[in-house]
Amino acid sequence: MAEDELAAFRERWKEELTTRVEGGGGRASAGSDSEDQPQYVSIARSLLDGRTSPLLDRIQEERSRRKRQYQSMTGQPKRKVKKDEELLDQLIQDLNEVNDIPFFDIELPYELALKIFQYLGRAELGRCAQVSRAWRALAEDGVLWFRMCTAEGHHREASVSDSPCWKSTLRDCRSSARTVRSNWKNRVGSISQLQFELGKVLCDVSCSDHFVLAGYTSGDVRLWDTLHWDSPASFLKINGLSANSAPRPHVSHVQVNSTVAAAAYEDGCVDLWSTETGGQPIHHYQSPEPVQVLALSPDGAALGSAAGADVRLVGADDRGYWRELCRARLPKSSLVLVPGRGQQGPLAALSAGEDVHLLDPRWGGGPRTLHSVYGHPVTCLDASDSQVAFGVKRSGWAMHDGGNKIHVCSLETGKAVACVGDSLGDFTCIDLRDSPPHLLVCGNKDRRVTVFDLRAGSSVASLYAHHLGVTAVQADDWKVVSGGGEGLVCVWEMRMGAKLWEMHNRHPVRRVRFNTSTLVTANVPDDKSPRGACITDDDLTAHRRHRGVICHYDFSEDALSQDHILPICRSDYIESSGYNYNIGLAVPYDRLPGSRPAL
Repeated sequence: MAEDELAAFRERWKEELTTRVEGGGGRASAGSDSEDQPQYVSIARSLLDGRTSPLLDRIQEERSRRKRQYQSMTGQPKRKVKKDEELLDQLIQDLNEVNDIPFFDIELPYELALKIFQYLGRAELGRCAQVSRAWRALAEDGVLWFRMCTAEGHHREASVSDSPCWKSTLRDCRSSARTVRSNWKNRVGSISQLQFELGKVLCDVSCSDHFVLAGYTSGDVRLWDTLHWDSPASFLKINGLSANSAPRPHVSHVQVNSTVAAAAYEDGCVDLWSTETGGQPIHHYQSPEPVQVLALSPDGAALGSAAGADVRLVGADDRGYWRELCRARLPKSSLVLVPGRGQQGPLAALSAGEDVHLLDPRWGGGPRTLHSVYGHPVTCLDASDSQVAFGVKRSGWAMHDGGNKIHVCSLETGKAVACVGDSLGDFTCIDLRDSPPHLLVCGNKDRRVTVFDLRAGSSVASLYAHHLGVTAVQADDWKVVSGGGEGLVCVWEMRMGAKLWEMHNRHPVRRVRFNTSTLVTANVPDDKSPRGACITDDDLTAHRRHRGVICHYDFSEDALSQDHILPICRSDYIESSGYNYNIGLAVPYDRLPGSRPAL
């Protein structure tokens, strides 16, 4: 404010202060603390006494120096005034000196100040950077922004030295994330159909990170690296025993993680390959019966298989040699390997009829029972690094106490930690490993997809899917993707419960997996020997629509490029209807003759 306005403001405040103090019977001038004092008088007294400053001596010296400098400049003689009359001048002077107080100086080391600042968010750091140069240097420290960037899920494998400015890196990542989310919601991106054997039928598909593995009725196994499409590891050779048999056995199951790919054949053979080198199998073993379940550790070199009543765990030692770790005898079962085991060795969770077991090679005494209730068979199973979740079917008298349930047990204690769900239909699939912390998503035969909060024991979202029976689900912090037996893939916004879009194919959806910017869906036919699957058949047009399809969607592409619009959003209707069954469901996004191209 101007000098005359400031002087008038001081005079009014002094007059009010003097009036209030004299009206209180001189109690304030006597220096005693009274409840009748105005609040600003107490604040002024505390500032005069230095009780709010951690650097009292330095502040007092600075006050004396400035007072002497002011008196020498104005030529005013020193005079003694009452303390109450000086309160306003001293308060205004203290407020003017706030910016000069060195909050973090030699008394507080830089590392300790950085330790305090790490508890602040982006907005708080931005405000602190406007206080002073010293605070700005702290608020823009690269270590703070690096930790914030990795905490939000960006560049988790990077180190502090990988970027010259992590603040700018985080800003770019958040901007890219907003663009990708918009593309997800508006179904804008690029699509690739992964095809290998044109005349063969797709048997099974597995996805992990940027790898997609597929097995066919010809016995061939194909690996795609979606980051490096021309990777030499894509060519996987079958073992000599299965390659020399005629006809070659179909592939029944495939599994892949970031380092290992595995395939099981109808004759009971199991092959393992390296995703880095491909080529010949690095390990092979034979089961006496066809493999019914194949499970690969999500982040380790361990494989589990169930063939009939024979359950086997194999793994790699420190030198990379694969060997059998343990075997067990259980009825027909489902099997998952617990992630995040590290050096502890593999741990398998198995469901057999009404029982759920844990199998650890270190125990040496066979599987241990985690859950067993007579008359309540287990319908689906999944595991995270600390918990196991499984769906339980209830029938007869048990239906009166809430219907079918999902139980969640702790791997550390073996005790139940949550019991959620209340459905008349059987639970068909669970995703606990890839769901956000404390969330679980499951699919049901009654066309219902439900997201549960395990801490609250209640549902976060209940979504009705139009496809008959949910066969695959996955969720993150804002969306849910589900697939059904009628070949329909649905994408939902979790919190709003609204369906964003859907895609349709004639074959059932067996796999759905997505990350931040990509989505992989696999439609696997039930009939592995359709008419037209052999070159000697007279109806070759049946090949494409009967052999299944794998779709890879990338939503990080440029949204303004016409070539990157999904085929389902654009269709010319000029392709041969007899040989191409990929004409998109284009309404209302058609590129019809004479119309403006869709953006």
